[in-house]
Amino acid sequence: MNANTPPAIGLRQLEIRLRQDLSWLEWPAKSWVPPRTFAGEPVTDVVIVGAGMCGLAAAAALKGLGIANLLVLDKAPAGREGPWVTFARMETLRSPKQLTGPALGLPALTFRAWYEAQFGQDAWNALGKIPRRQWMEYLTWYRRVLDLPVRNDVELLAVEPGPEELLTLRLREAGAERVIRARHLVLATGRDGLGGPFVPEIVSGIDRKLWAHSSEALDFEALRGKRIGVVGAGASAMDNAAEALEQGAGSLDLFVRRKDLPRVNKFTGIGSQGVVHGFAALPDEWKWRFLDHAMKAQTPPPRDSTLRVSRHPQARFHLGSPILSLEERDGHLVLTTPSGAYPLDFLILATGFQVDLGLRPELAAFAPFIRFWKHRYTPPTGLDNAELANAPDLGPGFEFQEREPGSCPALSRIHCFNYPAMLSHGKLSGDIPAVSDGADRLARSITAGLFSEDRETHYAALVAYDTPELLGDEWTVAPHSAASG
Repeated sequence: MNANTPPAIGLRQLEIRLRQDLSWLEWPAKSWVPPRTFAGEPVTDVVIVGAGMCGLAAAAALKGLGIANLLVLDKAPAGREGPWVTFARMETLRSPKQLTGPALGLPALTFRAWYEAQFGQDAWNALGKIPRRQWMEYLTWYRRVLDLPVRNDVELLAVEPGPEELLTLRLREAGAERVIRARHLVLATGRDGLGGPFVPEIVSGIDRKLWAHSSEALDFEALRGKRIGVVGAGASAMDNAAEALEQGAGSLDLFVRRKDLPRVNKFTGIGSQGVVHGFAALPDEWKWRFLDHAMKAQTPPPRDSTLRVSRHPQARFHLGSPILSLEERDGHLVLTTPSGAYPLDFLILATGFQVDLGLRPELAAFAPFIRFWKHRYTPPTGLDNAELANAPDLGPGFEFQEREPGSCPALSRIHCFNYPAMLSHGKLSGDIPAVSDGADRLARSITAGLFSEDRETHYAALVAYDTPELLGDEWTVAPHSAASG
C-alpha cells in the first residue's frame, strides 16, 4: 500500500457514514400517502416486480420520496435476482467501474465506496473492470443497507384492472396463491420484461435436449468433450462460448451472419447527460433515427470476452455464415451455412430477446389495449425496424398508454421500467450508466400521481390543520389614542 493512501475503512464505517448522509438529507422523507383499504384489506401504494438493479433503484427512489407503503417482489431466491449469477456468464461488467449506477447521487452508496471500504484505494486503482459476481454482492448490500422491502420466491401470475382505481395482483408464494391490491405496478423485469428469448424458427422440431437459448440454465460440465455451436456475435454469444470452452468443450464453432464483427459501440460515443435528459424530449423521428442507427450498427462484444474465446485453439469463428439449415441426425445436429456443413452435439442460441406479450400471461388482461410504437409512428423508407416498431409507447412516467383512448384507463397505473422502454425514454431502465436518473423520473411521476389522486384528502388535511406557530403572547397591542393636531 502506498504510504499516502488511506486504509480501507471497512463496510461498518461506510454504513455509519451513509446513515449520517441520509440523516442530513432527511432520507427517506416522511410518509405522506393516506392509507387505503379495500374489502377490509390494506392496499399497497406501489408494487415493484423485479428486485434486480432496476427494481432496487426504483424502490430506493420511491422510498426516498416518502412512499413507505411499498413492496418489491421477485420470483428468484434472495441473492439470485437479475442475470448476474444466473444466465450472465461474462467475467466482468462491460460498464466502466467509475459509473455511479443506482447510487441516486449518494457518494457513500456507490460501488466504488463499497469496494474501497473493503479493499482500499490502491485496490480500486488497480481494478480493471467490475467482476460480475462482485456486482451482485454490491446489489445485495445496497438492498440491505437501504432496508428495501423485498420479498423473494414470489411470482406474479396475473394482473387485472380494478376494482375501482386499483390493480388486482394474483401471486404465488410458498406454493399457495393469494391476491393483493395495488395502486401502481412497476415492471422492473429486465431484458425480457415484455416477452422472452428470441428463438429462430430453424430449431422448430429439433429435440430440445440438443439446443438451448443463452438465457437458460446450462450444464456446461455435461458439454465437456462435445462439439458445441454458438449462434450470434454479441456479448452473450462470446460469454457462452467462452464458458463452454473453459469447461472443456471438445470444439466450439461460432456462427456469425455478418461478414465482420461489429467494432464500434455507438452509444458509448455519445454518452452524456444531454442524452440522459434530452432523449425523451426528442421528436419521434429523431428518437427512431438514433436507435435505428445504433441497433443496425450493432453493439460489439467486449474485447476481453472475444479474447476469452479466441485464446482456445479449438474455437473457430465463422463469419458471413448465416444458418441455411439445421437437421437432427442420429442424436446429433448438422448445421449448414454457405461455407459447409458442421456436425454438432449441442447448439446455443445467443439470439437475444423479443417483445411478445403472448409470452407474458401475467399481462393477458392488458395486452390487447397496450399501445406500441407501430401504432404511433411510421418510419421513412429504409428505416424499417421491427424491434423498434414493437417497443411500447410509454408516457412520461414509463406508464403504458392505451391504443384506443378510454379502452383501458388502468394501463396508466402500470409502469414499464425495463429494457423495452428505451425508445420512449432512452437507456434509463436497462443499463448501469443512467439507472438512477430513470428511477428518479419514475418515482417523481408516481409521487405526483398519488398526490393528485388524493388531493381531496390532502385539501381536507390542509383545512383541518390548526397547530399554531404564534400563541398570541409574542406582542403587545398599542393603546388607541387621539390623533395629535
